[in-house]
Amino acid sequence: MKTEMYCYAPDGERMGLPEDEVFDDWLDPARTAIACVDMHRSHVGDDPDTPIPAARATERVGAHNRFHAIARDLGVRVIMVQHWQRFGGTDDINSQSVQGGTNWRHLEKIFMNLDREKMNELGWEGTKWVDLMVEEDERDLYVRTKKRLSAFYPTDLEFLLDQLGVRNLVITGTLTDCCVLNTAFDAANRDFRVIVPRDVAAGLDTEMETAAEKVIAYHLGLVVDAPALLREWSARAGVEPSAELIEATTMDDLVAVPA
Repeated sequence: MKTEMYCYAPDGERMGLPEDEVFDDWLDPARTAIACVDMHRSHVGDDPDTPIPAARATERVGAHNRFHAIARDLGVRVIMVQHWQRFGGTDDINSQSVQGGTNWRHLEKIFMNLDREKMNELGWEGTKWVDLMVEEDERDLYVRTKKRLSAFYPTDLEFLLDQLGVRNLVITGTLTDCCVLNTAFDAANRDFRVIVPRDVAAGLDTEMETAAEKVIAYHLGLVVDAPALLREWSARAGVEPSAELIEATTMDDLVAVPA
């Protein structure tokens, strides 16, 4: 490693990474891509009819935009992954194989008390709910067949990562405790090295976010602060980071400073 790179332990303690070849490879930007999961209007924004509002994701749009922009300029590809269902609910609520929809829809009736009529159109193609709410770039790639909780199912994300020569997957987006966590499990089970920037990915709330990060840190990958990761990537790429990036602890510090 070329910087004082650190991660977070399951108890939330910040700790330096050991000088180990595997972690050196884990942080190689040349073998890395970012999967930004579900930062679309189905979750993000202030529309009162949003199917499943993710307030923390809305608050972190700026963090996503700045993190992705710096990463792109360092040569790290950004892949926008979207929950994207056929109009009318054939893939879920009107499926012939899952009565009334997938598990989370039934559990929501017990625990979340959402407006089910609004929730039904989550991710429906042809609606505004699939509009991305983060900045896009001509260098970005897209995976638009996610129909369950993992970015790998039933999509060609693994195929795409293989074509890019990627072994390290940074997961941003929402929710940390749901689709980000499911994606992290699937990535780790496929032997991709997982990184989750805890100041970019957003959970249902802080408690759920912390619980998911604990699971990720124990079993799946590195939980990090995004500026530290960007500084390591910059050093690997031979790029001098900006003064603001050098001083930043979390993405909030960078979002507060104009690009």
